[in-house]
This record gives sequence, C-alpha cells and structure tokens, in this order.
Amino acid sequence: MLLYTNGFSPFARKVALALDYKGLGYEAVDGLAHANLGALRRVNPRGEVPTLVDGEVVVANSSHILAYLEERYPARAILPAAPAARAAVRGLERLYDTQVDAVVVTASLWTWAERDDAPPAGMMEQAQSDIDAALEVTEAFLARHGGAWACGDAPGTADFVMWPHLAALRPLGFRLDETRFPQVAAWLKHAAAEPLFAVDARRTAAFLKDGFGADHEKRRIAWRGDRLEWVLARGHHLWLVGEIEAGRVIWPLR
Repeated sequence: MLLYTNGFSPFARKVALALDYKGLGYEAVDGLAHANLGALRRVNPRGEVPTLVDGEVVVANSSHILAYLEERYPARAILPAAPAARAAVRGLERLYDTQVDAVVVTASLWTWAERDDAPPAGMMEQAQSDIDAALEVTEAFLARHGGAWACGDAPGTADFVMWPHLAALRPLGFRLDETRFPQVAAWLKHAAAEPLFAVDARRTAAFLKDGFGADHEKRRIAWRGDRLEWVLARGHHLWLVGEIEAGRVIWPLR
C-alpha cells in the first residue's frame, strides 16, 4: 500500500491516522515534493494529496479513502455502528473538510507561505468568527455523541478529522477559547496525550522543521472550490484577482 501524503496537509494526516489506527502498513511518499509530483500526477492528474494506491486500486480524496478503508479493512472500525451516529460523523467530517479547512488554510497563508504582504483587511477577524462558529457545532457534537472520544469509547473518523485542524489553530495564529468551548478543549488535550495522535504531531513537527523547504512550492498556492467560496463570500474577490494577476495561483484542473 502506497500513500501519497504531505506532512502539512490535514487531509493526508487524517488518512495516515486511520491507516495507523487500523494497523495497516503503507509506504508514505511526500506527493507535493517537486521530485514526486510526476509520480503523483500519474495516478491522480489533479496532483492532490492524499492519494492511496492499494494494489490496482487508486483512491483520491480523504473522505473517499476513509470510506474505502472501512469497507476493505473493517477491523478496528472507524465509524459507529448506528446509522444516525454515522450520519452525524459524516456531517462533522464535511464541516471540517470544507468550511474549517477553507478558513484555516487561507487565513494562515502569512504564517507558512512565502509572502511579502499583509492579509486583506478584516480577513483574520472573519476567519476567527467562522472558526468559532464551527467550534460551536463541534461543542454540541461532543456533548451529544462524545464518550472517551468524539463518538464513543474508541477513536474514529470524527477524531481523525478534527485533530489536524484543531491542533493547528494556535500555532497558525487562531484562538480556541477554553471557557467558551470546554469540551473541545478537553478533547484536544486528551487526543494530544494519546500515542496515536502524538505520533502524528511529531511527524508534522519534523516535516515543518526539516522537510518543508526548497523542495516544496510555497509561493504559488493551489486553489479549489471550498477555499474559493470562502474568499468570495467574505468579500476578498479583488485580493484573489491580485493573486491571479501576480502568478501566485495554481489550479488543480489542468
């Protein structure tokens, strides 16, 4: 099994957590490193991570990969048994994969990308407001479904979805108000202390320290649907036009 991944991608980290939890061995290849982009595009023409190659089967998109893993390798289930609980987990997964990712990645460009400007006026405040709205949904989810983990007594999809985003909030300059969101804060501390998630944290820290260098594109940013929607909905269309005109945009559709 081969996983085209990247140490900074929350989607790739989500899949790696699922593979590790299920005890499935795999070779990890940084698909966004310049040296590996050609190989990645041969199996996924959009050049996006994560992409899983399992024998003759190629699966792209983190949600699709997790669904494939659950069906193909059902041992150590990552979804609850009850249909209603499964639907709730998938709703939370969509929230993080679309809205939370769009906000966090876009508004954090000035902490990790190669920039010589400042964020557009109001963007950071809008980002924090939208993050807080997602945290309100998460707080309610944990109150209704949580046990030792987000949806029961063992980690699963909901935990793998939330962890990369929530663990990155403070390092990327956002707030997590522990008074306003006590269950989210408690869950984050619990996850950080567990070996499965601690391994992911160390992988990401090592990548940011040693691997996220000249071999990765940090000036031109890949844009796609949900991130574009957030920028446009928050009134930053002129800023985006400037990004396009400055040649700082990559479109996955070639």
